[in-house]
Amino acid sequence: MAVLGTTAVEALIPVAALIGIAFAVLQWYVVAKVAVPSHAGGDAADKAGYGEDDDVEEDGADGRRAEARCFEIQQAISVGATSFLLTEYRYLGVFMAAFAAVIFLFLGSARRFSARPEPCAHDAARECRPAVASAAFSAAAFLLGALTSVLSGYLGMRVATFANARTTLEARRGIGRAFAVAFRSGAAMGFLLASSALLVLYAAVNLFGLYYGDDWGGLYESITGYGLGGSSVALFGRVGGGIYTKAADVGADLVGKVERNIPEDDPRNPAVIADNVGDNVGDIAGMGSDLFGSYAESSCAALYVASISSFGAEHDFAAMMYPLLVSAVGILVCAATTLVATDFAEVKTADEVGPALKRQILVSTVLMTAGIAAVTFLALPPRFTLFDFGNTKHVKNWHLFICVAAGLWAGLVIGYVTEYFTSNAYAPVQAVARSCRTGAATNVIFGLAVGYKSVIVPILAIAAAIYAGFRLAAMYGIALAALGMLSTIATGLAIDAYGPISDNAGGIAEMAGMPRLVRERTDALDAAGNTTAAIGKGFAIGSAALVSLALFGAYVSRAGIAAVDVLSPRVFVGLLVGAMLPYWFSAMTMRSVGSAALRMVEEVRRQFDAIPGLAEGRAAPDYATCVRISTDASLRKMMAPGALVMLSPLVAGTLFGVETLAGLLAGALVSGVQVAISASNSGGAWDNAKKYIEAGASEEARALGPKGSEAHKAAVIGDTIGDPLKDTSGPSLNILIKLMAVESLVFAPFFAAHGGVIFNHL
Repeated sequence: MAVLGTTAVEALIPVAALIGIAFAVLQWYVVAKVAVPSHAGGDAADKAGYGEDDDVEEDGADGRRAEARCFEIQQAISVGATSFLLTEYRYLGVFMAAFAAVIFLFLGSARRFSARPEPCAHDAARECRPAVASAAFSAAAFLLGALTSVLSGYLGMRVATFANARTTLEARRGIGRAFAVAFRSGAAMGFLLASSALLVLYAAVNLFGLYYGDDWGGLYESITGYGLGGSSVALFGRVGGGIYTKAADVGADLVGKVERNIPEDDPRNPAVIADNVGDNVGDIAGMGSDLFGSYAESSCAALYVASISSFGAEHDFAAMMYPLLVSAVGILVCAATTLVATDFAEVKTADEVGPALKRQILVSTVLMTAGIAAVTFLALPPRFTLFDFGNTKHVKNWHLFICVAAGLWAGLVIGYVTEYFTSNAYAPVQAVARSCRTGAATNVIFGLAVGYKSVIVPILAIAAAIYAGFRLAAMYGIALAALGMLSTIATGLAIDAYGPISDNAGGIAEMAGMPRLVRERTDALDAAGNTTAAIGKGFAIGSAALVSLALFGAYVSRAGIAAVDVLSPRVFVGLLVGAMLPYWFSAMTMRSVGSAALRMVEEVRRQFDAIPGLAEGRAAPDYATCVRISTDASLRKMMAPGALVMLSPLVAGTLFGVETLAGLLAGALVSGVQVAISASNSGGAWDNAKKYIEAGASEEARALGPKGSEAHKAAVIGDTIGDPLKDTSGPSLNILIKLMAVESLVFAPFFAAHGGVIFNHL
């Protein structure tokens, strides 16, 4: 018997979630103490809380005007981001209601909307809840997951837009203070999302359990809808936000930097506000929804597989909740890890920023390993059995510890390898920067090569985690490996959100006319943020691979497939088509960014030509038109890629059957993970190669610069090519493979009952 009883588990999970929410509120409160003056009058230094000994870089009327300008810019960014998200969520509201109805109709029709109890799928001697109940609760879980994902993205955006100007103002006092504000803000978002996701899922399990009673198989089948809802919103958030931000970014860079030779985030550039809005709706809101979706899906997959093990058969609640206990311990571990950066080892110089963020990943991994060991031996019985594709697998509790730890440490490996290939402190990015001496073509060639090469070690790490998980605990082990990689999600989100906040802070410093030293400090924060953003994408892609495979196993089980035979023509056809889908999806998203960027470039050029004095800084640009272009383009262009992902499993399962759909999922997984990693890391390498030249921190970098040199222009072109790869197509692909898998799992009963309309007659 396990040491932890039902009562202890029922208390630990919600208490840990509430501690995480309280910790997020505390971080927000500390950040809120930095005031942002809304007008240029009065003693601005006193209002901002500055003392006589603080390193304030501006005094007098110029300083007060700059502070007031910070407030104006912050408000413009916040209003733009809020307006876009609310408009996007209105569209998604219609989609959520319609798709919930589709779930109910499909799942209900699988058993002709039967309201009578039926024999349980894995224990025919027992009666389980009727099919119509499963359809209704699956639809309700879908709506709950979608709403939680919407809330995750929106709250993340609000935290980021609240913190950006405060980071700028604190940069006047020193880089350490600016780092603390940006990182605390990222932590506020990370803990809020991780804790609310855990709390809502735990509440859903208990509320649904009031109806299902001892029918745990039916309960956790219905809960899978929670993951589907989370990932559905994440897909549109990532694609729509990615199109928005990259249309503005590409337009701003091509005209501003290359044609007009003006600095990044220069207030004369009409696309600059849209660019900064895009950081919040794409890199913050989209990323938050994405990682929430990964967490929800991995938890749902683990819970479903556990429900058909001895945990479910014996109604061992403590063991059943093991995946949520891992997440609960992760919140506590991440809180302790955050204090290392904010209280125990504070950043004081620019050189300490990158190591401080890397330290967060290492410290959280080490502490979490101990936490996993503790919860494993306290919550699980020494021995138990798992379902293994028709066979019974005998497992020991320490086997599950290894599964979770394998995913956790694979995530660390992926993070460090991603940093090596995307940070300008290492040889790959420096080689990309040197290639700019001979123009943009060689820069593109070197960047693509870096992206392709960066796939090798992460894939090997994922493969090792998969083998360890499956060898020790079948598909449950793979689901736990995914949870292990996501167990430190609060810290991962903190360092990921830190990047866009720092990027916005630099833009605000430039637009507000802050002194050069302030911009240098925000640039140092931003350079580290680019690398952490790439690390965050690596974690998201790696966890997506593990989550998708776990969901694939759950789908095979629920659909009643005895074996997936690659030599079967039905499976192989699906495999080929599935491997093609990531390329089709990438083509659609890249073209969407390109067409939106084309309109943005034309508008920016028009304003420079049509507005007298704009280039000289004597007239103000029309920011609103550029914001409107990005908004309209992203809302229109996100529909087709989203439809491709949502409809592919439905079409394949209905027309060609469960075996073809299994092949489709496998092909998309194998292809999509590798395309996503290479795209994200190529884009990150191009971005930091540009920043390496701009910073001029070494003799080699100074020889390639300064800004406006031919090598720098070649680097800007590479960065522009990489923008949609690393911020639109790459990150969205991990949602593609997860979403298709969880959608197939949810609709598996319908496909098993009525699928194969075409192949069944051939």
